[in-house]
Amino acid sequence: MSRQTASRRSLRALDAANLFLADVRDGIGPFLAIYLLASHDWDAGRIGIAMSAMGIATLIAQGPAGALIDRVQQRRLVTAVASGTIGLCCILMTWFVNLPAIVFFQALMGVAAALIVPGLTAITQGLVGYRGLARRQGRNEVFNHAGNIVAALLAGLLGHFVAREWLFYSVALFALASVISILLIREHEIDPELARGARLADETSPVNESGLVMLLRQPALLAFSVATLVFHFANAAMLPLAGQTLSAGTERGASLYMSACIIVAQLVMIPVAHLAGARADRWGRRPLLLLAFAVLPIRGLLYTVHDAGWWIVAVQLLDGIGAGLIGVLTVLIVSDLTRGSGRFNTAIGAVAVAHGIGAALSHALAGQVVAALGYDAGFLFLAAVAALALVFVVCCVRESMPDRGCPSPATLPA
Repeated sequence: MSRQTASRRSLRALDAANLFLADVRDGIGPFLAIYLLASHDWDAGRIGIAMSAMGIATLIAQGPAGALIDRVQQRRLVTAVASGTIGLCCILMTWFVNLPAIVFFQALMGVAAALIVPGLTAITQGLVGYRGLARRQGRNEVFNHAGNIVAALLAGLLGHFVAREWLFYSVALFALASVISILLIREHEIDPELARGARLADETSPVNESGLVMLLRQPALLAFSVATLVFHFANAAMLPLAGQTLSAGTERGASLYMSACIIVAQLVMIPVAHLAGARADRWGRRPLLLLAFAVLPIRGLLYTVHDAGWWIVAVQLLDGIGAGLIGVLTVLIVSDLTRGSGRFNTAIGAVAVAHGIGAALSHALAGQVVAALGYDAGFLFLAAVAALALVFVVCCVRESMPDRGCPSPATLPA
C-alpha cells in the first residue's frame, strides 16, 4: 500500500493534541473531591460515589470504544468530540452541583475518556505507519507527560489564587485546545487501514470479533494483558499509600510532597519515554518491558525503608521509569501482535480493561492489608505482587517485534 508521508502540520498538531489531552482524558480527577468538600460541604460517602462514577464508566466502555474506533472512518472527529464532551461536562459540573448530576457528568466523561486513547493511537499509527510507530509513540508520551506537568501546576495555581471553579475551567480550556489540535491533523493523511492495523487496502480483515474473543484466540496478546493487569495491580496503590503515610505521620507539608511526587515522576517519564521510542526497534520490546517490571518490586520495598517526605519523593523517581516505559511499550506490543488483523484498537481497549481491573484490585486489596497490618505490610504486599508480575513476564511474555520470519518492511504498509 502506498501512502503519503505525514505533513509537518499534522505531526505538530499531533504533538499539541498529546500535550493538551494529558489533562483532558483524566477529567477533573482528585480535584473534584477537594471542590465538593471545601466548596459544597459534601460528605465522604457522596464524594466517593461521585469519584467512582468516571472510573466505572471508563472500565465498562473501554472495550466497545476500541471496537468502535476500528469500525469508524472519522476517527479524528470521534476523538475531538470525546475531548469536547469532557470539557463541556467540566463546565456543567460547576452549574449543577447535586449527586445525580455529578454522577451523570462523571459517567459521561468516563465514556468519552474511553474513546480518547484508542482514537489517538489509531490516528498515530494511521499517520506514521508501523515503521515509524516506535519513535512517534515515544514522542507522544513525551508530550503527554509534559502536559501532565503543565496541567498540575496550572490547576494548583488557579485553584489556590483564583477560585476552585477554575480547576474545572482549566480542563475545559485544555479540551478546547485539544479539539482544535486534533482537527488541524489532515484527515486524508490518516491511512484508514493502518489506523486499525489491517494488512492492505484490498484485503479484508475480521471486524466482528470482540476484544475478549481476540484475547482468548491469541495467547501472546492474552499473556501481555495478564502482565498488564498484574503490573497495575502492584503499581496503582503505591503512590496513594505513600501519600497516606505522609498525612498520617508527623511530616509537615504532606500535600506539597505529594505534588512533588507527581511532578518528579512525570519529569523522569519524559526522557524515559523518548529513550523507549528511540530504542524499542533496535533493542526489541522485551528488554525494556523487563526493566519496567523489574523496578516495581524495588520501589515497593524502598517505601518501607523510611517515611520522610524527601525519601518518598526520591523513591517516586522509579515510577517515572516504569510508567514511562509501559506507556510506550503497550502501544508497540499491541500493534506488533495485531498487525494485519484490523483489530488494533479493539485490542488496545481490551488491554485498557485489564489495566483498569488491575488498578481497582490494587486499591481495594492493598487498603484491606493496610487496615489489618499497617502501611509497611501494604507496601510489602504490593512488592510481592510486583515480583510475581516480573516472574510472569520472564516466563510467559515473549518478544513481540516481528522477526525475520515475518514479511519484510518493504511488503508491509509503512
